[in-house]
Amino acid sequence: MPTTLLSFDYGTQSIGVAVGQAITQTASELKPLKANDGVPNWNAVGELIQQWQPDLLIIGLPLNMDGSESELAARARKFANRLNGRFHIKTHLMDERLSTYEAKEEAMARRQTLDFKKNPVDSIAARLILESWFHEQSKQ
Repeated sequence: MPTTLLSFDYGTQSIGVAVGQAITQTASELKPLKANDGVPNWNAVGELIQQWQPDLLIIGLPLNMDGSESELAARARKFANRLNGRFHIKTHLMDERLSTYEAKEEAMARRQTLDFKKNPVDSIAARLILESWFHEQSKQ
């Protein structure tokens, strides 16, 4: 089982990031990555990989409520494939339905504004995706 994981909440303008430890099943938000039409600064991604040395990368898969793939899902899959190809680390796609909604709720509970520049909503979503992965693993 992997011990250190990075999680990504893929988006076209921002990609949320979280790091987690499988032993403690805890995750923490990191600063989101800026993206230009869904393309991150790959050097910044490489710095995260180097800093955290993850065994597995979890990428949120944006599905529609009926389980069908959203427009963004194909792009998230491509992002996962590029992560694997560039850094040679196994990737896993995780259903992220409602993660952004839950992240906004959490941000509001923290009394933060929903101003993108001041609020880590994308990284909260990445943390929630990783926590969901931990929950799924503990059931197996």
